[in-house]
Amino acid sequence: MQITRETKVHDLLEAYPYLLDFLADLKPEFAKLRNPVLRNTVARVASLATVAEMGEMDAGDLLDAVKDEIARHEIHAADAAVAIGASPADPVTRAARQEQLKGIIGKLHDGANVADVKAEFDALTAEIDAVEIATMEQALIADGMPVEEVQRLCDVHVSVFKDALESQPTEAEAPLPEGHPVETYRRENLALGEVINAVRCAVEELAADDESDRQAALEAARAALERLSLLDIHYLRKENQLFPLLESHGIEGPTKVMWALDDDIRARIKQLRAAAERGDAGYLASDVPEVLGMIEDMVYKEEKILFPAALGALSESEWDSMAAGEAEIGFAWIESPAAAVAVDAPAAVNDAGLLPLTTGALSLEQIDLMVRALPFDVSFVDENDRVRFYSEGERVFPRSPAAIGREVRNCHPPKSVDKVEQILSEFKAGTKDVAEFWIEMGGRFIHIRYFAMRDTDGAYRGCLEVVQDATHVRSLEGQRRLVEW
Repeated sequence: MQITRETKVHDLLEAYPYLLDFLADLKPEFAKLRNPVLRNTVARVASLATVAEMGEMDAGDLLDAVKDEIARHEIHAADAAVAIGASPADPVTRAARQEQLKGIIGKLHDGANVADVKAEFDALTAEIDAVEIATMEQALIADGMPVEEVQRLCDVHVSVFKDALESQPTEAEAPLPEGHPVETYRRENLALGEVINAVRCAVEELAADDESDRQAALEAARAALERLSLLDIHYLRKENQLFPLLESHGIEGPTKVMWALDDDIRARIKQLRAAAERGDAGYLASDVPEVLGMIEDMVYKEEKILFPAALGALSESEWDSMAAGEAEIGFAWIESPAAAVAVDAPAAVNDAGLLPLTTGALSLEQIDLMVRALPFDVSFVDENDRVRFYSEGERVFPRSPAAIGREVRNCHPPKSVDKVEQILSEFKAGTKDVAEFWIEMGGRFIHIRYFAMRDTDGAYRGCLEVVQDATHVRSLEGQRRLVEW
């Protein structure tokens, strides 16, 4: 878009969403743009010239800064494509092909026939690889296409590119040492194939003529679906360990789309298990084929797009770090790899080194021991929305060392990001100090609270999340005044 002094801030952020963080950090006065209410009201009529005046900044300087940031972002996107293994082709040629690929997906978005679009793609090139698909998805999101829409089109555009992907040998298909995270993911995917076959066979047997055979098939379906639900562990490792490292290399769009698809699959498996428990053979017969197809499609996306992109982007030390933290989340259907060992605890400072606190003083070792012994899970997000700490006490939700330094919005499924935005916006605006939730999950009562952290001057310095399994506390009755071991 053409950007002038009269360009409305809302229009600018719609066209270039990544400018929100840039502007909010540029001047303290611009931080108000993080408030979604303000962006959808005042920002619709406020021009860049008006905003510059509010920040006591020359409008020309602001305009130059915005244009420089857009240029820097485009260069970074090109560098990220190379970092994840993109062909070192002429940048102009690569950029032109990306625009053509985006145009093809844009036609699908507008309702074009898949066969016609595929013919257009085939005429473009037969050499597209996983990296170009990942880069395209990221570019679509950066251009303002909602994650949900890219998610909706994901299966369609992968089917359009499938012939080209099949013809391309990938690094993910090459042998990897035992314990390498991708090798572990691949072994889980192989085991998943057996679980899928078990579910499929059991559901097919639900149509048996003999009642006892149908009941046996229903029991087999329940057991197989329970094993299938372990897929959640595979996805948790992917989302909490692999995704953060990819994001550190500028690969964010594809991870958001894949996380949303993971959540859809989780929800569908939950529905299938509920149907099996109530003995609804009709529901299982009609829905199992579609859900298993979704899962198999995700395996294909991992093997053909995600893993090749990751192998091209991450360093050996990053893979080693990931492998060292995998055991904390666990593994699905396979034994723990030899390389999956616990991450070393942080080194303690000298016993004489005490940190003065508001009331008292503690060493780093004492603080570390204390937070690891907390009977609940705490996480701290700084004023720039970066995860800086999580405790190692009683964990309710999985955490990974890769989350440290991660943008907190990327630590949540896409469907939850609006709630995260709402909480942070209210905290930063000073209108709220606490947000509270409670859920029942797997027979447990989980209490979740968020607290705004403010310094002595009242300035927002971050957000503290406290998550507690309150099942036991909720069940207590009467009194116990003496210790009973």
